[in-house]
Amino acid sequence: MQYIPAKTIVTKTKDSSWFGIDYNMNIYKGCCHGCIYCDSRSECYQIEEFDRVRAKEDALVIIRNDLRRKVKRGVVGTGAMSDPYNPFEKELNLTRHALELVDAFGFGMAIATKSTLMLRDMDVLESIREHSPVLLKVTVTTADDELAKKIEPGVSLPSKRLDMIEKLGRKGIFTGILFMPVLPFLEDREDNVRAVVKAAHEAGAKFIFGFMGMTLRGNQREWYFDRLEELFPGGGLREKYLKTYGNRYECASPKAGKLRAVFAEECQKYNILYEMKDIICAYKRPYETTQLSLFDL
Repeated sequence: MQYIPAKTIVTKTKDSSWFGIDYNMNIYKGCCHGCIYCDSRSECYQIEEFDRVRAKEDALVIIRNDLRRKVKRGVVGTGAMSDPYNPFEKELNLTRHALELVDAFGFGMAIATKSTLMLRDMDVLESIREHSPVLLKVTVTTADDELAKKIEPGVSLPSKRLDMIEKLGRKGIFTGILFMPVLPFLEDREDNVRAVVKAAHEAGAKFIFGFMGMTLRGNQREWYFDRLEELFPGGGLREKYLKTYGNRYECASPKAGKLRAVFAEECQKYNILYEMKDIICAYKRPYETTQLSLFDL
């Protein structure tokens, strides 16, 4: 493991509209999951050798000092640029110890991951939940394990991730699904939307937040196209993308409108939250009520 210098790790977000997250925390740089669609690979982030994971030097000391200096408590998010549960985390325990610091300093936690290693830290997450909001976002873009093996080769299968959601839900931890990206011409089918929402319901997911499409920019675009040609030879997918989107950054599915309607219908049928404002309200509401009650006393 290579360690890279860092001055600060827990930084204030520009706004909290994304899942009500107040601070960002990235302990690792780069990712070895190999997901063919990852936006973090884009050249604008200037991450050299993206597929090689590096850890930030003295990360736990920096995180402790960052949290200590915060005037206002809030929800700390991790997983935006690099999955906090990469294979090296099993031995390094940097994410686990960072969660323990978040707990000790009275902050909430929001995690995005594709790894079932998060189950290891259920005890710390339960401890944080006692005083602050906890939100766990597990990416599931297809219910088809075989397709997932191709487009997300280095992570837990969707079926395993759904099992994790069920286990976390049974502990009362607010857990749901990031249904994004939905890859045009591969995953943007009504049967896939219905299958993912049904699987989420069966696993007890509290929410699903989806985007019926993907983003493509910079060197990520060519890397993605090259992987498509390797994995789906003869499918003409590169040509379909270029014809449909050109060099556009936001690549919504040509069927996005219909898929969104199906998605909303299925979520409503199973009583699963799918609007951002409702998700934020639901996982934070119990703590706001408690704080108001204490204030009234």
